[in-house]
Amino acid sequence: MPSWKIGPTTSPKSFWTTASSLNDGFLMSKKVLTTGVVYSHESWDEYWEGSRKRSNENIGTLTTHTMMLAGHYGVTDRLSVIAMLPYVWTHSSQGTLHGMRGVQDLSLAAKYRLLATPFTERGTVSAFVGGAAGVPLTDYTPDFLPLSIGSASRRFSGRFTVAFESHASWFISGSAAHTWRNKVTLDRPSYYTDGQLYLTDEVWMPRVLDYGVSAGYRKGRLYIPVSLTEQRTLGGGDIRRQDMPFVSNRMNFTKVDAFVMYALNIPKVPAVRFGATHTVSGRNVGQSTTITGGLFHTFNF
Repeated sequence: MPSWKIGPTTSPKSFWTTASSLNDGFLMSKKVLTTGVVYSHESWDEYWEGSRKRSNENIGTLTTHTMMLAGHYGVTDRLSVIAMLPYVWTHSSQGTLHGMRGVQDLSLAAKYRLLATPFTERGTVSAFVGGAAGVPLTDYTPDFLPLSIGSASRRFSGRFTVAFESHASWFISGSAAHTWRNKVTLDRPSYYTDGQLYLTDEVWMPRVLDYGVSAGYRKGRLYIPVSLTEQRTLGGGDIRRQDMPFVSNRMNFTKVDAFVMYALNIPKVPAVRFGATHTVSGRNVGQSTTITGGLFHTFNF
């Protein structure tokens, strides 16, 4: 049996290789496992109906809470795997619509570093490829937006990331991904969207493209990234006037995100994370603000 201990790795800066996500420029250290829980509170009282921004007294303020379990593991110094499982519950402050709650989708991902090479005398350039898959774990309905807890679609995405990290501890990266989504099944024999009536319970889900840039500072026990992300749905219609959103709608957005992660020098809670995300512009989505907080453990095998 391998020996293990709880706490940060021997070098404070090497701890932040455990702060890896699929779209950043870092990897987990070999044989290091980070597990944690992240809570997020997202709310909005205005949304875009197509390109028209509006409020809705039948919804008031829409609030989505998410409690997510996450695990990151370094298989080798060039390969990391990630798993995430969220529990989601929704609530509207006005009207008669009831919120939903339940376990959403299990997501599994892997990230591989293709190369890491010195770039002038200032730092190192790295390139990564990644893949992710998601599958619903419960039989929740996607046909009750904006109170549904997800799209209930199986999906797969491929991602490419290029990153630069300087010797002065700042970094910048760019990442893009293409997501394929499987069709979903509704609990009704027909539906109307994008100006057409469909006499079937199956809904074709358009593919999604997302891309963004991130920059920040990483030194010692402190890690601060700031990101700008865009999502573009490659198909789908707009929300009809005075109608509810539909699962295959074109959902585009631009978001700004920032968080702070700090490693504590105590064995039970080696890292804490706090952050915020705001939707700057969008189409068929709410103009939301999200606050997150998380606690993480690190195991060195």
